[in-house]
Amino acid sequence: MARGTLRIYLGSAPGVGKTYAMLAEAHRRLERGTDVVVGLVEHHSRQRTEVMLHGLEVVPRKELEYRGTTFTEMDVDTVLARAPEVALVDELAHTNVPGSRNAKRWQDVEELLAAGVDVVSTVNIQHLESLGDVVESITGIRQRETVPDEVVRRADQIELVDMSPQALRRRMAHGNIYTPDKVDAALSNYFRPGNLTALRELALLWVADRVDEYLQQYRAEHRISSTWQARERIVVGLTGGPEGSTLIRRAARMAAKGSGSEILAVYVARSDGLTAGSPKELAVQRTLVEDLGGSFHHVMGDDIPTALLEFARGVNATQIVLGSSRRKAWQYVFGPGVGATVARESGDIDVHIVTHEEAAKGRGLPVARGARLGRARILLGWLVGCGGPALLTLLLTQLLPGLGLANDMLLVLTMTVAAALLGGMIPALASAAVGSLLLNYFFAPPLHRWTISDPHNIVAIAVFLAVAVSVASVVDLAARRTHQAARLRAEAEILSLLAGSVLRGESSLDALLERVRETFAMESVTLLERDEEFAPWTCAASVGNRPCARPDDADVEVPAGDRMALALTGRVLPAEDRRLLSAFAAQAAVILDRQRLLGEAERARELAEGNRIRTALLAAVSHDLRTPLAAIKAAVSSLRADDVSWSPQDEADLLEGIEDGADKLDHLVGNLLDMSRLQTGTVAPLMQDVDLDEVVPMALGGVPPDAVTLDIPETLPMIHADPGLLERVVANVVENAVKYSPAGRRVLIAASALHGRVEVRIADRGPGVPEAGKDRIFEPFQRYGDAPRGAGVGLGLAVARGFTEAMGGTLVADDTPGGGLTMVLTLRAAAPRTDVPAGAAGPATEVAS
Repeated sequence: MARGTLRIYLGSAPGVGKTYAMLAEAHRRLERGTDVVVGLVEHHSRQRTEVMLHGLEVVPRKELEYRGTTFTEMDVDTVLARAPEVALVDELAHTNVPGSRNAKRWQDVEELLAAGVDVVSTVNIQHLESLGDVVESITGIRQRETVPDEVVRRADQIELVDMSPQALRRRMAHGNIYTPDKVDAALSNYFRPGNLTALRELALLWVADRVDEYLQQYRAEHRISSTWQARERIVVGLTGGPEGSTLIRRAARMAAKGSGSEILAVYVARSDGLTAGSPKELAVQRTLVEDLGGSFHHVMGDDIPTALLEFARGVNATQIVLGSSRRKAWQYVFGPGVGATVARESGDIDVHIVTHEEAAKGRGLPVARGARLGRARILLGWLVGCGGPALLTLLLTQLLPGLGLANDMLLVLTMTVAAALLGGMIPALASAAVGSLLLNYFFAPPLHRWTISDPHNIVAIAVFLAVAVSVASVVDLAARRTHQAARLRAEAEILSLLAGSVLRGESSLDALLERVRETFAMESVTLLERDEEFAPWTCAASVGNRPCARPDDADVEVPAGDRMALALTGRVLPAEDRRLLSAFAAQAAVILDRQRLLGEAERARELAEGNRIRTALLAAVSHDLRTPLAAIKAAVSSLRADDVSWSPQDEADLLEGIEDGADKLDHLVGNLLDMSRLQTGTVAPLMQDVDLDEVVPMALGGVPPDAVTLDIPETLPMIHADPGLLERVVANVVENAVKYSPAGRRVLIAASALHGRVEVRIADRGPGVPEAGKDRIFEPFQRYGDAPRGAGVGLGLAVARGFTEAMGGTLVADDTPGGGLTMVLTLRAAAPRTDVPAGAAGPATEVAS
């Protein structure tokens, strides 16, 4: 069953006339004979809106009781059982009463669309999810009822219902929106001129972006490449803190103002697997960014600013969105922070620092420490472990003499503990050795000698050394355990993300390899395979620079199956990373097998389609070809009969019947042969520059002389096409248009040039074709409506589209204004004519063929 279409009337504020426009559209469709019902419309006691409900079938609402009060909601089951062509469903962002079939009304609409019902709905701009923060900052009111932007963007048609703030306030003052007792409060609060102007701007910008998407789609379909516009890619840096949702929504609003903008949310975890982010917050933010049409990425790296910038440059990002630092003022003594570092080193990438409620309140996140320490930190551990006891000894001997050996030992022990925390086991042991020697020489009698006179001091120094070594061991062991636990946690997060992609049915091998490259910060990732054990390796898929040709050329190689391997270049990974990499390799092998199975299924579908076409061909031979043959046979037998004397008029009629039957046979056999050429892929167009006004008249030989009107400008550029194929395309399309055009109504053939393309529009005034059938009429052996069998085998338009695509053009069906069907043939224009002066404008030829 075909999915229904969704049309949305979008407004900037309540009262602009969305519901009225929706009801007016319902009456227009009802007058055209469309089966329309009112699933749910809220008229809010507005008389003019309520009057528009008259004459429309209204589906009774379903009553629900909640906390002692009875509410009404749309009865989805009744609407589905009624199965109308079109259903009106007001207020798309409405939250249903608890106990309803779905939590949101837009989910009810999705059910209707899935059942093949066309839906017309309404929504205000303030109810879009990504605009919640900005609407609250404008109006001071947080919208509790929202709809995901993607739901509205997927609508087949969005119509803006616009009204100036002054007109809307006048409508409010006249009592056409709210009751008189609420007018003054509304005008002085929500309906202030500034609020309405800002909301109107939001609506206009959002719809303008949607219009630009339609334009981009049109340009892609018609292969228009005369201009190029850079694509905005916005990277959102997440820390796992609560401010992430604010950053994502801010980036979504930035992306909504640019054509084809893309949002990439990235969370950078330490390369040793230690994370400081909240898994719960990250899960919520991943869901939010995916709902807003973006993607979530998990990247590992030693240095967060460097990893973030490398990711941004790797995806060709143009903007980076970061939150204001949560660090307090005194914490800046340890460094400038991630935001300042990224902004300083970003180069040509714009960096946006977004304020939020958590700014300057402290990180509030646990900072994990690992056993793998950077070079700078290990050097600091050695400095504290060796230089700290010496500096402390100088301080005690010069400024604080006489504290006692026990106190001196405790102070030196603190240096050993600090060395263990900073540099690990080895610096701590060195600190213990240096500290024991300094205690012996400077604090244990006799002073400034390496001997010890008191046996108790020998025991004390020995205990100090043992305690120092024990503390260093415990600290190092705790760091190792912390590292193991944190790394397993990071692996679990990445495996969870991988499992989620499997459950969502993601089947893009390049996307998986790109995720591997991002996760392990590699230069390239290649999936290699070979047919036999000693056969050469071939590349199944690769991402990044310098892909490997053999596993031996890779920095890291992981088997992905019996005859497959995942090869990575960029750096050597530690052994513990290979376990996680093996999971990615197994998933890559599964995706590759799935893609090949899908390819085999597609080939099986093509074979089944070929069998269907052959079956239809046999049916055509058995009937459509037999009919003209039978007519020719009967006419010839009649002329050869010896017992009948035919008058000259009768003989002429029989001969005309023979000629007509032969023409039909020639046309049918030609289409059948053309279809077989298309099915076997043997169409080889001979492309050359031709004049359209030379080819089109030749294609009109098979139609009545007064059935077509030509409108081809003399200044039209030449086109690059195969003249023979083009003649067949025009002939088939025009013949089809004449067949369905009413008597006395000519078919119009008009041509125009646009952005290096030539567009030919063949318009008839026939019954037209509904939107759902416009692609089906181009399928082989399809007749529109109840066309009789003698009308042909249904190959004309299929052959026309096949030949058009073979010449690099497009052939689509569109509605004729005022009724009918227009076939739009688009072909690439040739080089500009040299025989026509620039700027010359000749008159258009308009003749009857």
